Amino acid sequence: MPEQNPYEMAKKQLEDAAEIIELDRGIVDYLKVPDRVLQVKVPVRMDDGRIKVFTGYRSQHCGVRGPYKGGIRYHPDVTLEEVIALSMWMTWKCAVVNIPYGGGKGGVACNPKEMSEAELERLTRRYTTAILPLLSPDRDIPAPDVYTNPQTMAWIMDTYSNIMGYAVPGVVTGKPVEIGGSEGRTASTGRGTAIAAREAAEVLGIPIKDASVVIQGFGNVGYYAAKILAEWGAKIVAVSDSKGGIYSEAGLDVDEVAQHKAYTGSVIGFDGVEEITNEELLELECDVLIPAALENVITERNADNVKAKIISEGANGPTTPEADRILEEKGVFVVPDILANAGGVVVSYFEWVQDLNRYFWDEERVNAELEKVLVRSFKEVVSIKKEYENKKITMRDAAMILALKRVVKAFELRGLWPQ
Repeated sequence: MPEQNPYEMAKKQLEDAAEIIELDRGIVDYLKVPDRVLQVKVPVRMDDGRIKVFTGYRSQHCGVRGPYKGGIRYHPDVTLEEVIALSMWMTWKCAVVNIPYGGGKGGVACNPKEMSEAELERLTRRYTTAILPLLSPDRDIPAPDVYTNPQTMAWIMDTYSNIMGYAVPGVVTGKPVEIGGSEGRTASTGRGTAIAAREAAEVLGIPIKDASVVIQGFGNVGYYAAKILAEWGAKIVAVSDSKGGIYSEAGLDVDEVAQHKAYTGSVIGFDGVEEITNEELLELECDVLIPAALENVITERNADNVKAKIISEGANGPTTPEADRILEEKGVFVVPDILANAGGVVVSYFEWVQDLNRYFWDEERVNAELEKVLVRSFKEVVSIKKEYENKKITMRDAAMILALKRVVKAFELRGLWPQ
């Protein structure tokens, strides 16, 4: 069976939620299409002197609630459809946690693992210049995503600032703290995923202390989710990366695994554990499963084999609509991506606010404000699920309904202009 097109998947999720609340067809059609999409060529002089041309994208989905917000990813499989879908999910994500942004997303089809840092810098600066007409602190604010990081954001901020003629820290978030980044931003997506898992465990009456946790994807999100859950007393029994996974019934030392990965490039080869595939990892018996890699990893083919009680989606779009229904029937508590991994965009919002005001918070305040926003949003989504209990909706449906209502209300208040 071919992998599901992420844009079709995003539209299906929108259609499902719109049908539940009987949303006007014209508004559904309006929200299925991005406001604008830019595709650019990104020529880069490689270290060996040759010129290589990459393809880049930036999608702005819906700006009725504020500037477009969303990450930039560097990955060989980046496509136009994926970027549009991710920008749509960002619209819902920002609305679910009630921050004043619309959804945006960008990417360059490249393999950063095969590029030097100098090549990545040249790629980033050229891509920034190509999408520059879309960027500004009041228009579109990028952030890190798959295989981009604070250094990438520093290059974007510097390129934009040099063209403007003055420092503009608010044009991106996820920057190093030294040039206007926020304390707590690096860990924020993983922290949010951990908070979502903890809140779900509380609903189900599962103590987070000693809860067994499995994490697919041991990058930034997976590492911090594991680290924070371990600090709360949970037992991390399995983690993985693109090369495979490791399992230990007794639990893993998160920092030791991270050190091993930093030294060897993978979690594989860690002493005293059982090596497993990513597919086997998803089907392990556990209290909490955190898919924190790429989309489409839980599908109708393997959903019935998932034995987790809770899924907290650290990745974007890891579960297909067909899998959602299977998991709901099995009684798995799924905290959807637009809520579970919203910690990153929430702290990005805090960073943007700090940049605009040139007044910066300490990490304790950032984490406290993040906790407040995510716990409130989680309870609002649970409340929506109870409100529509007679329609047997999923948590994803509930999150989408909450987001849709907020976006539609903003659309109705602003009106359609020109007529």
